[in-house]
Amino acid sequence: MKVMTTTNFTDRLYANVQPIWEKNHNHPFVQGIGKGTLERDKFVHYLKQDYVYLIDYAKLFSVGVLKAQDLETMGRFAQVLHDTLHVEMELHRQFAAEFGISSEELEATRPTPVNIAYTNYMLNVAQNGSLAEVVACLLPCAWDYWEIGKLLSRQYSDRLSLHPYAKWIETYNSDTFADGAKWLIELMDELAAGKPERELAVLEKHFQMTSKYEYLFWEMNYYKQDWPI
Repeated sequence: MKVMTTTNFTDRLYANVQPIWEKNHNHPFVQGIGKGTLERDKFVHYLKQDYVYLIDYAKLFSVGVLKAQDLETMGRFAQVLHDTLHVEMELHRQFAAEFGISSEELEATRPTPVNIAYTNYMLNVAQNGSLAEVVACLLPCAWDYWEIGKLLSRQYSDRLSLHPYAKWIETYNSDTFADGAKWLIELMDELAAGKPERELAVLEKHFQMTSKYEYLFWEMNYYKQDWPI
């Protein structure tokens, strides 16, 4: 008799997104961070764009607080919102200071077309969709950054002691960042449980779409793309 096994919805998401995430992981911007060879001006471009990206990304956690159905979930969203604003964005401010960029300059950054398209997609879904859809949009950034942190730490462990981007890698390979990503993974599985395939397909569409935007974000920063005029 065949033994039936069950898998979590995030197992399906993880398996199906691998072609996209492999392109993310092998992108010259990501690998340049790992090797420590990424040009300074490209990383500065990234710092500025990711800073204004995080301002809108943080808003998604506030929508999560609004749409959560219990105090525990509300509290977790509030905590991740706090960590994004005061830990992850502080990392950007510290890096920027090392590169001679003030906090005022960071906040005055004009988001690129790719940046606007990415955040507008997530905010539109968050405002008009379910809590599960909010999490499906949030998850790729958190999860794949954790994957990248682990990957680069493992690939380039022998050169991190003299590494200009070591702090960046350590942040996304840290237990603190991992805890936030794991919580979103668990929440995604909880919210997806029992949903019909038509709703799961919508969630996977959002997950795939935002994963593709992650690739475009690396591409945009590597080539320092901005408005044409």
